Amino acid sequence: MKKVNIFILSFLLFSVSLSAQSALQKQVDSLFVIASSGELKYRDLVDPAIEKIAELGTPAVPLLVNKLDTKSARERLTIINILKKIGSDAVPYLITSLQNPNGLIVQRVCWALGDIKDSSAVQPLIAIINHPRWHVRDQAIGALGDIGDKIADDAVISGFADDIGQVRKAAAVSAGKLKILESLSLLIHQLGDDFYGARMSAFESILKFDTSFVIEKLTDSITSDNRFVSALSCELLGRFATDRAIDLLYDHIDSPNLYLREKASLALTAADPKDLCGFRNVILQNVTDRLSLLKIESLINSYDDQEKPDR
Repeated sequence: MKKVNIFILSFLLFSVSLSAQSALQKQVDSLFVIASSGELKYRDLVDPAIEKIAELGTPAVPLLVNKLDTKSARERLTIINILKKIGSDAVPYLITSLQNPNGLIVQRVCWALGDIKDSSAVQPLIAIINHPRWHVRDQAIGALGDIGDKIADDAVISGFADDIGQVRKAAAVSAGKLKILESLSLLIHQLGDDFYGARMSAFESILKFDTSFVIEKLTDSITSDNRFVSALSCELLGRFATDRAIDLLYDHIDSPNLYLREKASLALTAADPKDLCGFRNVILQNVTDRLSLLKIESLINSYDDQEKPDR
């Protein structure tokens, strides 16, 4: 009889638990319809619905993660926003979800962890940077940069060797955020990447490092056989516009390499837009290619127009 009573009690408790879970599921689902809606009738209810789900805290996290394979961009962004509002309380379950067999969910969990920026997620993210799905590698490396923990330096650097351009782009962005000094040579090399996004992300990240150190690293890359590396190195020097950078550019405005001559001349013009150093005449005399000359004259005219007073 006692065993029967224990069984009945256990069954009732289980039923109550299922009932509570079902009620929570219905509550989250109904609120989520409003929270992720783009309809005008829900316009004033969207933010309150998001806040209400976030207030449910950790019990809502598994239900939200289960929705992360949605095809709707609006729903996806809403879930990430809610998880971010729940914050560190959501992290333990999100870390567990990094082992989810659905790679789409894993990559979006990485995104959420990057937005939450809790350092307890760093090691679990490092553990999946070799995931077979490149989207996961991309988001994991990006999340490590967003969290900003230097423990992730080596993991981020490994992304520069990835076969997928988008992952190399993520590595460049995160290397800039973490200011990984050891990555600077890799970033300069990536200026010549076949993928535009990787090249330009490397360019932007290089700008975040110590100027004098970068300039010395760029000294040899100006004359690189890779045109992208050469051109972007010149542009970087033009952005830095220090005395050393200007000297390096000036050394190449009469280069026998017409392409380098053009890029160095353009960068030098950008470095000294008011022509305080008096280089313009020399530049215009050295550039013999008509198209290159038109580009430089156009740049000069744009600076001169900015100096004209408004009428």
